[in-house]
Amino acid sequence: MAELTITDLSKELRDAIGALEVSGDLESVGIVTRVGDGVAWVYGLRAAGYSEVLQIETRDGVVEAFALNLNEDEIGAVLLGGDESVSAGNKVTLKGTVLDVPVGEELLGRVVDPLGKPLDGGPAIKTKQRGLVEREAIGVLGRKHVHEPMMTGIVAIDAMFPIGRGQRELIIGDRQTGKTAIAIDTMINQGRQKTGVVNIYVAIGQKLSKIARLVERLKEEGVMDQTIIVATGPSDPASLLYLAPYAATAMGEYFRDNKKHALIIYDDLTKHAVAYRQMSLLLRRPPGREAFPGDVFYLHSRLLERSAKLSDKLGAGSLTALPIIETQAGDISAYIPTNVISITDGQIFMETDLFNQGIRPAISAGLSVSRVGGDAQTKSVKSVGSHLKLGLSQFRELASFAQFGSDLDEATKSQIERGQRLTELLKQHQYSPMGVWEQVASIHAVNSGAFDNVPVAKIKEAQTALLTRLWTDHKKEMQELNKGDEKISDDSPSTKILDKVAKTVAKGFEE
Repeated sequence: MAELTITDLSKELRDAIGALEVSGDLESVGIVTRVGDGVAWVYGLRAAGYSEVLQIETRDGVVEAFALNLNEDEIGAVLLGGDESVSAGNKVTLKGTVLDVPVGEELLGRVVDPLGKPLDGGPAIKTKQRGLVEREAIGVLGRKHVHEPMMTGIVAIDAMFPIGRGQRELIIGDRQTGKTAIAIDTMINQGRQKTGVVNIYVAIGQKLSKIARLVERLKEEGVMDQTIIVATGPSDPASLLYLAPYAATAMGEYFRDNKKHALIIYDDLTKHAVAYRQMSLLLRRPPGREAFPGDVFYLHSRLLERSAKLSDKLGAGSLTALPIIETQAGDISAYIPTNVISITDGQIFMETDLFNQGIRPAISAGLSVSRVGGDAQTKSVKSVGSHLKLGLSQFRELASFAQFGSDLDEATKSQIERGQRLTELLKQHQYSPMGVWEQVASIHAVNSGAFDNVPVAKIKEAQTALLTRLWTDHKKEMQELNKGDEKISDDSPSTKILDKVAKTVAKGFEE
């Protein structure tokens, strides 16, 4: 950045700066020298710190900004809102605080912008506490290992790539492959299973019509009252898109730090990186280590590191993150996807080919992984789903190989047929998350061979009939199984019930 040359400025500005220097107020007062595209350049304010809030006095009142570039002779400040009323010569003072947002129970059930202002037409939000937008992550000694399940209600995830409270699991894939659907189903499941987990959904540059539809759906499902939505639209300034995930994380940390559990969904961090790139260019940061693309790793790592499972000493609360990244043509080796993959504790990869084949959720068994969730998986789901991932990956390989030849041995044929039934079983409609007992019963029916003679096309019908029969005839046992503490083995009491009912149901569908 070239140094500010006083002679480049108008006479009025030179006079104002001269008066400021004579008064000796350069530490706490500044003057706007130029403004444009949501960025104001300020001369003076030598006492300003990074992310500190500045107040610009304009003809229409005070406009706030925050300091992002601290150069030797001037400050690059990002405006929190429009720049229409800000002009060169405006006086700037320090507010005396760094950027913060309202946090607390009062935000539940509301749709707000990244500064905590309501967007849902409701009354202004008055909270007793405020949280810092930028805050250091909890250290290693303040954390505990991930050991409690965060059930998504999606069989393919809970059985093969389980998520624990305090984990960060990336959802990655091309556009229109069902990434947001997984996140929304997880939010709905928290309400249906009455887990007490607070949902926070961050819409970064999303269409406002999409956010409105989401709010309606969450109200229908009865989970909006335990949800906070932080929304930004495509027409919002880059500063708000940049702040949205950080502000929402501050709101989530309130619950984490007060012995509660929260789930935060960043939809999506690709748009967040684009907004940050726009700000870097406007602030004229030279591309490299301190600007886009060099610091995108730091941009997202300092955000995602704030999600954690706290130690017992700190109250044992948790903040679980589901960041979403959009790829282009399935390229997970691109710059931003590899960055976020290396920050998170696993990824759920959505495959376009599977989606187009009608396999939904279109989760790739080979490329998806959960690095810590196995410790948090419920005993019952773990006991029936332990070999699911390997079996499904092998089936997909065998199926692609088998299409070139017809002479297959019996073992291969039975493996392919079992794989087809598992694939069909793992298909799940949106907005229909399943409880633990439903997942266990469904997987066990296929794994045990009870559904081996049911045609693939009728597997979903047989599954529905099985679950209905179990709930009607064995409700008490299923409620007990839903706790997830029972290990499903050959001699466990639930196994006998599941086997008996599955065989009876299967007979009605056999050809």
